[in-house]
Parts: sequence; structure tokens; C-alpha cells
Amino acid sequence: MNPPTPNHPAAQPLAQPQAQAGWVTPGKKLQRVLARTLMEFSMINPGDRILVGLSGGKDSLSLLHCLHFVQRRAPIAFDLAAITVDPLVGGFDPAPLVPYLAKLGIPYFVEREDIAGLASAHMRGDSYCAFCARMKRGLLYKVARREGFNVLALGQHLDDLAESFLMSAFHGGKLNTMKAHYRNDAGDVRIIRPFVRVRERMLADFALQNQLPVIKDNCPACFAKPTQREHFKALLAAEERLNPQLFRSLAATLTPLMRDGLGEAVSCADQRDE
Repeated sequence: MNPPTPNHPAAQPLAQPQAQAGWVTPGKKLQRVLARTLMEFSMINPGDRILVGLSGGKDSLSLLHCLHFVQRRAPIAFDLAAITVDPLVGGFDPAPLVPYLAKLGIPYFVEREDIAGLASAHMRGDSYCAFCARMKRGLLYKVARREGFNVLALGQHLDDLAESFLMSAFHGGKLNTMKAHYRNDAGDVRIIRPFVRVRERMLADFALQNQLPVIKDNCPACFAKPTQREHFKALLAAEERLNPQLFRSLAATLTPLMRDGLGEAVSCADQRDE
């Protein structure tokens, strides 16, 4: 991987490959669910260069370790790196990730952008969280293109997909949720979510047991008041207490929505391999 040029001061590969130390192994159940999901949605192909979106939360840190586990054991070769988008807001400091990723020994990029300032100048009729999400995704695509990565891996899990589904149905009038594997509008980056079959509590346990350096997102704009997602998270938790099979049913319900865009993504990957 080429070092950054002076005209790209915001994105810096802060940790270059060194000793392969500090990696942890997912438990057998998480291994099984992950392996089935990767195969079900044809997520990884030979020669892929995968960039993990690393927020510093439990989900993305767990994803990084899980994909490294797959990388060491898979019969195909693929590259792995990580990126953190720093929105330069008070309360979020990704600095502790720098020595941690250096210890792990994989390429690590930090892309810094004053998203709050851009929101103040350009946001029209939208929530800050939605604006921030779009800006972060654009920055992830930019770095993936610049550094030659064709796959972006994100850490959303089954609980996230269930919450998004309810938010879309209740407030958007659509049956929709996050996709498991698709390609972006430009067609040059595939997006995968290897945890779409994994429960949030499984990742919380994994992060806690292995003492992963979780960084809490304390964005004042997002946490000044309860969000819709928090409301639906509480709603689902209450329903699951009454129906322990709730998420099993939801996983079946959401599968067709998860698969949206899969055919095009697989076709794109096949064309790349030719």
C-alpha cells in the first residue's frame, strides 16, 4: 500500500503491517454463523481487498477480528485493512485505536472531516445523523477508491436490521432494511455486512470477554435526545421477553430484503475475476 501524498493530509495510514500480535479468535458459535453468512451471500472472493469501517465500537472491532480469523483459515486469499472516519466532534477520540491497530499489524487509515461544520453550512431539511451518515459513507468510498480496495465491510448486526425494518415500516411507509451484500451506485465498491445473522449481544459478549478497546460514540448531536432507533430497540427487547423466538422469525422475514442487490453484486464480482 502506497504512503499518503502531501495533498491528502486528512487520510493517513497510521499503522503499517508489523508483528501479527493481539488478534483474538471468535467463539465456535460466532464462527459458524459468520461462515454460513459469508457463503449464503457470496461476500468474499479470491483477491478481494477488504476495507473494514472501524468506528471503534464493539461491532466494528469484532468484525475486524472475525474477518482476520477468516483470512487466516479461508482457502482463498484476500487483503484486509481498516479505516476510521473522525468527524471532529467533541466526545469522540479515535486516538487509542492508533497503537492498537499498529499492534495488530494491518494498514489503518484515519479520515478526518469537520462534518458538523459542513452540516451547518450545507444541511437543508435533514437530520444531522442522516447527513453525518451520508458524509461518512462518501468518505469511506473515497478512501477505498484511492487506496485500491474493492470491498467495504460494515459491522451492522441482526438487531440493527430489525430496528431499521421497523423504522422504515412505521415512519417511511416501506418494507426495507439494510442489505447484506450489494454494490454502490457508482458500481466500483461492493458493500458487505457479515454480521446480518449475528445478534448484538453475541458481539457485546465477544468484545467484553476479549477486552477489545471499545470507544464509545458520544456525539452530542446524536445523543442530546432519544432517537427513533433507541425507541425501536426498546420495543423489540420488550417483545422478545414475551416471544423468545422473535428474532428467529424476524431473520426469516428480513432475508428477502437483505438479499436485495445481491445478484448485481455477485455479477460484479464475477466480472472482476474474469
